[in-house]
Amino acid sequence: MAHHCLEEGAPLRQHDVSAPRPQRRRTAQRRTTTALGLSLVALALSGCAGRVQDGFLPRAVTEGGERVTSLWNGAWIAALVVGVIVWGLIGWCVVAYRRKKDDTTLPVQLRYNVPMEILYTIVPVFMIAVLFYYTARDEAALLDTSKHPDVVVNVVGKKWSWDFNYVNEQTYESGTQAELTGEPGAEKNLPTLYLPVNKRTEFVLTARDVIHSFWVPAFLQKLDMIPGRVNKFQVFPTETGDFKGKCAELCGAYHSQMLFNVKVVDQATYDQHIAELKAQGNNGQLDNSLNPSKVMDEDQNLIPSAGSN
Repeated sequence: MAHHCLEEGAPLRQHDVSAPRPQRRRTAQRRTTTALGLSLVALALSGCAGRVQDGFLPRAVTEGGERVTSLWNGAWIAALVVGVIVWGLIGWCVVAYRRKKDDTTLPVQLRYNVPMEILYTIVPVFMIAVLFYYTARDEAALLDTSKHPDVVVNVVGKKWSWDFNYVNEQTYESGTQAELTGEPGAEKNLPTLYLPVNKRTEFVLTARDVIHSFWVPAFLQKLDMIPGRVNKFQVFPTETGDFKGKCAELCGAYHSQMLFNVKVVDQATYDQHIAELKAQGNNGQLDNSLNPSKVMDEDQNLIPSAGSN
């Protein structure tokens, strides 16, 4: 009999059948190191997006954006608390129940533990219920359009640009597809949406052709624009500045160039811009009947009365 065979009656140790080979151990270590490195890189890159107190989101410039930041940070804090507890339990189990040198038998194997199973079923359900409550609460607030707006803008998405109907002022701006050549100054040719600061603006969203999505990252809020349907939401900008807008729904070949500028300005500058649009001959509204798909009957009353459909 070969000398390396086990002696009859010798106890079977765990490592006799399942200990990893050195090569496998080195492979596992490399994978762990790679995963850790990628995680650190991702964290470093995400830090470029914003500040720690904003959860690395763009800094909110609207009341609704501040609500989104608060919800985002709360969710991450809860997730971090759970993560720390889980990591701590894993570490404790690894240290407290590690295999000792003089162990010769496997520990008692349990099929189930009713109290533990109840715990790790009830606690996650409770956590999800809490997150659902706060998410539903904030979503309802963000989509609430019951307050009277100071400004109403019918934003029309089209392949691949934007039209802005200033409903109350009875003027408009029509955009053309951006030509991004990489040269400085290309952004000046993008359509620009003007909004007065500290005034409530209601966006009435329609689409000429396919599904688009109206998104201003600094507002931390976006909403789809669906042919034949009308979606609405309101924002309350709290500071002036120049911001970027884009389509957040893959809408075709030039989706990446469907961009626009946003200027949040004081009331005098806003009034001046409206006067300039009218002086250019942009009187009235761009008719929503230009859409190939007619607005559905149940959404007809959502179109601002100053703009025909």
